[in-house]
Amino acid sequence: MGARGDLERIFLLSHMRAYTSLAGHILGSHPQINGYYEMHISYEDTAALDRQLAVFQESDALKPSSRYLFDKLLHNDYVLKPERLGPDMKILVSLAQPEHTIKSIVNLFSQKQVDDLYASPVEAASYYMERLEALADFSRTASQPYYYFDAELWQRAPEQLLPRLSNWLELDSSLSENYQVFSQTGKARKGDSSSRIHGGSIDRTPVDYSHVSVPEEVLDKAREVYRECRRRIIEKAADSLTY
Repeated sequence: MGARGDLERIFLLSHMRAYTSLAGHILGSHPQINGYYEMHISYEDTAALDRQLAVFQESDALKPSSRYLFDKLLHNDYVLKPERLGPDMKILVSLAQPEHTIKSIVNLFSQKQVDDLYASPVEAASYYMERLEALADFSRTASQPYYYFDAELWQRAPEQLLPRLSNWLELDSSLSENYQVFSQTGKARKGDSSSRIHGGSIDRTPVDYSHVSVPEEVLDKAREVYRECRRRIIEKAADSLTY
């Protein structure tokens, strides 16, 4: 394909600490897919697609025979309106279980030099629950079909997930557990900044967040929201893979 208005889009709708940096790098390493990090753009009209392309080309070059441009949306500040963008897109929706996710958010933001809202377990849980509710609302009104998968599959069963995603995205070859390291890998506001993302392949070693404490009543509420939102999202999905 040539440069540029001919690219289709892949959007991953998820939340923080749901293996989305790993997802972006595996997807973005495929010859047909450009993009691997969060661009912090709302997609409410076709002009947003031009902005997306311009942002990507500030630091990376399009692959010569590529088909797609990828972005992920992890926050309610950024919305996707598929009905205003046209049919040339693939939508993925993914959730991770609450306890590990909330503790991971707290652990990440408590390491920052300045006090951060998400270093609070209560605020991290609020973000998580509000994000899941927004994704469930999206699923109810989505004008385009989407594929749902449990985020844990990236680490626990990629041999199941990758062929299914490759098929959904209609790729010429399968996605690989090995991935490239790119110009924005590990940079602030571009995704995972830990050393793990620089490894170039899926690290199946679990991360221990047992040192992070979250009130049990907060976790109970988050588990309830996760179960209900996940059920609603799977119910509306065109296809899904669960762990």
